[in-house]
Amino acid sequence: MIPFNKPYIAGRELEFIQQSLEGRKLSGNGTFTKKCHNWFEEKYNFNKCLLTTSCTDALEMAAMLVDIKAGDEFIVPSYTFVSTVNAFVLRGGIPVFIDSYATHPCIHAEEIEKSITTKTKVIVVVHYAGIACDMDSIMQIAEKYNLFVIEDAAQAIDSFYEDPNGNIKRLGSIGDLSTFSFHETKNISSGEGGLLVINNKKLFDRSEIIWEKGTNRSKFFRGEVDKYGWVDIGSSFLPAEIISAYLYAQLIQLESIQRKRKELWEMYKKKLIGSKVISKHFATPIIPEYASNNAHMFYLTANCEKERDGLISYLKENGIQATFHYQSLHKSPFFRIKYKGKRLVNSDNFSKKLLRLPLFYELTSEEIETIVEKIEQYVLTKLK
Repeated sequence: MIPFNKPYIAGRELEFIQQSLEGRKLSGNGTFTKKCHNWFEEKYNFNKCLLTTSCTDALEMAAMLVDIKAGDEFIVPSYTFVSTVNAFVLRGGIPVFIDSYATHPCIHAEEIEKSITTKTKVIVVVHYAGIACDMDSIMQIAEKYNLFVIEDAAQAIDSFYEDPNGNIKRLGSIGDLSTFSFHETKNISSGEGGLLVINNKKLFDRSEIIWEKGTNRSKFFRGEVDKYGWVDIGSSFLPAEIISAYLYAQLIQLESIQRKRKELWEMYKKKLIGSKVISKHFATPIIPEYASNNAHMFYLTANCEKERDGLISYLKENGIQATFHYQSLHKSPFFRIKYKGKRLVNSDNFSKKLLRLPLFYELTSEEIETIVEKIEQYVLTKLK
């Protein structure tokens, strides 16, 4: 069986976990937590970073930081994971769903302004498959209407956006806040885990308080206050030190991990584009000129849902695990009875037609050959 994903162990995870155990500091915000924070702040030049137990938690912190209240509206793509929306709904926010582009699943920037009302407070963008949204257009809209921008960069580590002037900006550094995931399916992993990046300096102090259960405990440990107490809302968002130790072992190997993943991605692209048989039925990813590729995911888009589902089943029968992805949230069982907006055709198309192929560090070129061969066999034998 060729699995869809296989978490990669970079080499020093056990060593760092052992150091954490020997240090007898197992709760959050210890040595390895600080090492991870410093890594992102120094290597990526992020203003302030806080590790969380998941990207979901980072999103919930973001919703608190921008002070979402009951009745506030937030702009968000329909084609995303439920956490992107749920974090704000939990605070009483009302999602205003925006369609994807026809050519790729990111939020359609030109559709955002049409949906802004006096109740709109935030634009939440999702860099799907690590591919940048049109951030210049989005930031201009946000500035015009005085809105916060939050980047859901769960899949976007080591990805970039190029603005119209040729300036290269790292994803996660552009909005007021951004969130990353270190789930086992991501490029680097700690099993579960996340990161909140705070770019808006006005939110620095409050971010620490929310992170520390609503207390000013961080200031106490820095000697800035004599004692700490409950000063705001918050929750238990800190990951255990063992999680941070595991993550740090992955971070210091990011360059080699990314180099291998990009080689595999390019191999898929070359072989699939080179197959006239496959290209009649399945399209490969389109990357806008302003976006880089971090090789998080390789997906195909089928001509129709039947062909997509048929390929998934055929690959499974031949020992290859491929899978579909998000279902449009505006059509979810939880939300569809409330949704009164226009049809989101492109989001629905990706829900019906997109499938993801195996992509992980230890995937071999021979296995990619096999996957492509089986896709060709499916087209030739099942789609005559």
